[in-house]
Amino acid sequence: MLWYQSIPLWLQKWLPSLIWQKPIQDQKIVYLTFDDGPHPDITPWVLETLKSKGCKATFFCVGDNVRKHAETYRQVIDDGHQIGNHTMHHIKGWSNSTEAYCQNISQAAEYIDSKLFRPPYGRISKGQIKALKDSYQIVMWNLLSCDFNPHLNVAKALDNLKRKTQSGSIIVFHDSIKAAPQLKQLLPAYIDFLIDNGYSCQKL
Repeated sequence: MLWYQSIPLWLQKWLPSLIWQKPIQDQKIVYLTFDDGPHPDITPWVLETLKSKGCKATFFCVGDNVRKHAETYRQVIDDGHQIGNHTMHHIKGWSNSTEAYCQNISQAAEYIDSKLFRPPYGRISKGQIKALKDSYQIVMWNLLSCDFNPHLNVAKALDNLKRKTQSGSIIVFHDSIKAAPQLKQLLPAYIDFLIDNGYSCQKL
């Protein structure tokens, strides 16, 4: 699923209780999201980029990173962005029992006060969804930047984002060391495209 840069409708319909995009009418709004932070070097760069463009976003944070980089996490909140839970240790739902997975999320919740949750790698079982749905809004995405790929053709990825963007789109980036080289090329150019085409970037 991760390697679909644009998530197909059949997959969204297969798990309809998850949030893939938002139904927006008569407005041009998109939702930028950032996974895996906070990181003391990359996250501040993202925050400054967003501030310079007048954008708000949602950060799905790893609990252990919040624990280690509490000041950076506080900066995300102080800048007016939304936060979400991304597990304590960035674990895969498919590789863990529902009990272990929920415990890891609960551990992260000790550091992250949010009712939004995004499964790392998008990997979550139907049993885990059932266990979490009353406590969290489980947020997926319909557009993936693929900035985590060190071999990414940035120009092609950017072109695909531009072509597939529509009002209500939820787009994934990553504020991580691995993604940083691709992110720093993609994000400013993509936001400029959004602004030039009348979109506003809001938090979920």
